[in-house]
Amino acid sequence: MTSFRDLIVWQEAHKLVVKVYSQTKFFPKTELYGLTNQMRRCSVSISSNIAEGFSRRSYKEKIQFYSISAGSITELQNQLLIAKDVGYLNAEDLNSLFDQTIDVHKLLNAIIKKSSLILNSKF
Repeated sequence: MTSFRDLIVWQEAHKLVVKVYSQTKFFPKTELYGLTNQMRRCSVSISSNIAEGFSRRSYKEKIQFYSISAGSITELQNQLLIAKDVGYLNAEDLNSLFDQTIDVHKLLNAIIKKSSLILNSKF
């Protein structure tokens, strides 16, 4: 792999960002600097930390950035539930986005596990 764009986990995270932006376009304008902004920034953080982790030379640093990304996924899941509960997302859109976060989280867990195995095998 020569680029973070080759990572399936980044590709799926990028799709999630695009979908979050698409869905939050319909949120009330009063949320532009509230939940809309939080969800967009959080989703961007997921793919950005995957990209940054890819570029790190040490596996310890890679794991750190991938773990930050995993935390951002959980944060986004919480925000999705809030958006549903306040009436900004319907159940179908919530489930679709939530399923995407679960898929990205599984891929992230796999890359963290692989990176951990490589890191631990060096000692």
